[in-house]
Amino acid sequence: MQTLNQDIKDRTFKPFYLLYGEEAFLKKSYKNRLKEAIAGDDTMNYHYFEGKGLDVQEIISLADTMPFFGERRLIQIEDSGFFKSAVDALVEYLPTMPDTTCILFVESEVDKRSRMFKKVKELGHVAEMTRQDTSQLAAWAGGILKREGRNITRNSMELLLSKTGDDMENIRMELEKLISYTLGRDTITDQDIEAVCTVRVTNKIFDMVTAIVNRQTRRAMDLYEDLLTLKEPPMRILFLIARQFNQILQVKELMAKGMDKGSIASKLKMQPFVVGKVMPQAKSFSREQILSYVNLCVDAEEAVKTGRLGDQLAVELLITKKY
Repeated sequence: MQTLNQDIKDRTFKPFYLLYGEEAFLKKSYKNRLKEAIAGDDTMNYHYFEGKGLDVQEIISLADTMPFFGERRLIQIEDSGFFKSAVDALVEYLPTMPDTTCILFVESEVDKRSRMFKKVKELGHVAEMTRQDTSQLAAWAGGILKREGRNITRNSMELLLSKTGDDMENIRMELEKLISYTLGRDTITDQDIEAVCTVRVTNKIFDMVTAIVNRQTRRAMDLYEDLLTLKEPPMRILFLIARQFNQILQVKELMAKGMDKGSIASKLKMQPFVVGKVMPQAKSFSREQILSYVNLCVDAEEAVKTGRLGDQLAVELLITKKY
């Protein structure tokens, strides 16, 4: 991201940019900053394409066209799938594109082995927007609060992040709520956080996993129904349950090697407060228990993909362990 910041500051732009990765907030932020820096309010020289099945020849034709009364033409392409499947015509065109055009790709999925990825990396700049670690999130959130005249202790910040998770958009929304709630005061307390911050979906998943393994079926089903009410897709819930069991398994294996919370967090690239919550689960469940549920998650996903079960029913059967 240092390269992106420097390019925006210096206004010296590369012909191609690719933004990808799971941190949607950062992708959106840098996408907007690049668009503003390169095109500004110039609608004549700005073109936007989205989705799969795009007309590659149309894109090439636009890229070859000189900008009208402007310095640069910007073509923004989102979720095209160009970095997952072959687009030979575009790959071969990229080195010949005039330097008056800039193409900004914003993708959810990429294959780093693809010709397109390698060519954009060679000719331009590729930026992976990954989840930020605890210290980066704390510094970023603290900066937002400071600009709004609010202070927060390290312990209170850790409590806040334990509720919001590491999704920056979610953190930003919770910060806005806290800033409004504490109008007229300069310090945000634990009580403020408990009063206004919404528990993230993954916290409910954490509680659901505990209930599943402890055979608290009614409790697990109640949490599942809460998530469905929040419009969470069953397959995302299944993915989060599977991820939770995999995290428990990984943490348990590293604990068996004598590693502490900080070392485990560094090794698994997890936030320390998340590892701190997972460790008691890892101690409580046997390796065989955890593995059996990892396998159940795989079976549930396969049952949905092969059409044997509907997604909602598959998760219900996993919760009640009735496969």
